[in-house]
Amino acid sequence: MKKLALAAALTVAASTAFAGGMVEPEMEPEVVAAATSSSSAGVIVPLLLLLLIAAAVAGSSGGDADVVTDPMF
Repeated sequence: MKKLALAAALTVAASTAFAGGMVEPEMEPEVVAAATSSSSAGVIVPLLLLLLIAAAVAGSSGGDADVVTDPMF
């Protein structure tokens, strides 16, 4: 009778230990840092635009101004 009680106790203990079955391990998601561009990239385009405007203003002849090309007249 003792062997039967011991077998029943071991069976109950074993069945509760494996009641849920094999559980697949959960992997935590990997955190990836986003690539950022340098801060000088936001400055280059306005500087180029400013240079272009300055070149256009410096190259303009003024339109209505009387330009004397020959000092003899």
